[in-house]
Amino acid sequence: MSALFITIYLRELRLAMRRRIEALLPLAFFIVAIALFPLGIGPEPQTLRQIAPGLVWVCALLAAMLSLPSLYAGDFADGSLEQMLLAERGALAITVAKAAAHWTLTGLPLVLCAPLAGALFELPAASTQALALSLLLGTPVLSLLGSIGAALTLGLRSAGLLIVLLVLPLSVPALVFGTGAVAAVEGGQSAAAHCMLLGALLIFTALIAPPATAAALRLAME
Repeated sequence: MSALFITIYLRELRLAMRRRIEALLPLAFFIVAIALFPLGIGPEPQTLRQIAPGLVWVCALLAAMLSLPSLYAGDFADGSLEQMLLAERGALAITVAKAAAHWTLTGLPLVLCAPLAGALFELPAASTQALALSLLLGTPVLSLLGSIGAALTLGLRSAGLLIVLLVLPLSVPALVFGTGAVAAVEGGQSAAAHCMLLGALLIFTALIAPPATAAALRLAME
C-alpha cells in the first residue's frame, strides 16, 4: 500500500507540473481575494485586524474548492481509476495519496502565504503565527473532506456545485476553530485550545475520510 501511495502521490505532482496554470489557480485566487478586501474596506488597522481571521479562512476554503472537481475526474474519464482500484487496498491508497497531493498543491501554498496575509491586514507577529498554524492544521481537513465530496459526485453533472454544497457545511468546524485561534491571540489569550481542537478534528477526519472516500469510489465504479 505504501508503494502504491508513493506512486500515485508522485504521479499527481508530475501531472500538476504539466498543468501549471490550473495548479496555480487556487493560490492565485487566494492572493487576489485577500489583496482586494483591504482596498475595498479601507486602511483602518483595527477594522482589518478584526476581519482578517475569518476573511483569510473563507478565502482559503473557497480556494481549496476550486481544484476538487478534477481530483478524480481525469482518472475516471480515461479508465485509469478503475485499474488502480483493482490493486490490493487500492481504493484506500488512492484516496490518501490524492488528498495528500491536493494538500501539497493547494493547502501548503496557502499556509506559506500566511505572512503575506498578515502584512496585508497589519496583523502582529503573534497573530500571523497563529494564523499560519491554524491553516497548517486546518487545510488538510479541507482536502480530506473535499476528497469525499469529489468521490460522491464523480461522473455527475454540475459536480463542482454539488461538491461545494456537500463540503462547505462539513468545513464549518475547521473554519470556526481556525478563526478562533487568531481571535484568541488578538484578545491576549492563548491559541492552544483552538489549535488542539483543530488537531483533534484533523485526526478524526484522517481516520474517517479515507474509508468513506474509498467506499464512494467503489460505488461510482459500479
